[in-house]
Amino acid sequence: MAIKIQSSRDCHVDGIKAVIYGASGVGKTVLCSTAPKPIIISAERGLLSLSDLDIPFVEVNTVKDIQDAYDMLKGHEDYDTICIDSLSEISEAVLVELKKGVADGRQAYMKLSEAMGGLIKNFRDIKGKNVIFIAKSKRIEDEEAGTSQFEPYIPGKILPFQLPYLVDEVLYYDLDRKGVRQLCTKASRKYIAKDRSGKLDEFESPDLTQIFNKIAKIGRAHV
Repeated sequence: MAIKIQSSRDCHVDGIKAVIYGASGVGKTVLCSTAPKPIIISAERGLLSLSDLDIPFVEVNTVKDIQDAYDMLKGHEDYDTICIDSLSEISEAVLVELKKGVADGRQAYMKLSEAMGGLIKNFRDIKGKNVIFIAKSKRIEDEEAGTSQFEPYIPGKILPFQLPYLVDEVLYYDLDRKGVRQLCTKASRKYIAKDRSGKLDEFESPDLTQIFNKIAKIGRAHV
């Protein structure tokens, strides 16, 4: 294979890959509608909040459904953003499927890590498309330190640890003290978050098109 020298300034053309997580009812599904030319892979059957909009979606219930959705969308030119809503629900459905006929539940969790890890990487590696993994939030308690922190929820222990390393952005969707929705981009004692681009403010308005344009804008990242 011939080696090709490329420029890091062009990395954004492969699309933004992000995990967005938050509490139930904060508006994660509606947030998907703000992305450029979105399509939703839905496992939650919770699209009523989008009934006033014309957002395309596909419904998935099994591992095969998800694979079929991937095969269909990876080269589809009609959509710029693939929103997986939600990674938490899909993982739970896959875990139920894997537990059937397995005597040791630990084997099911190991298989879940392999299956979902591969799925996440496949979607992440789609070139030229933004991919958003929506997830529920889970509070993790540190009894020794007497602290707690929110993180994206996926069943098991391996995937929740790996997930932030697999994507460019991890954004926590929350309400500020005045009840205004915001996307938190920097890690804090309260939640896990990261902005690999270095171009986002600590708190961003919930508009994914605006955020993606900000990340893709050529120029020096904030320090």
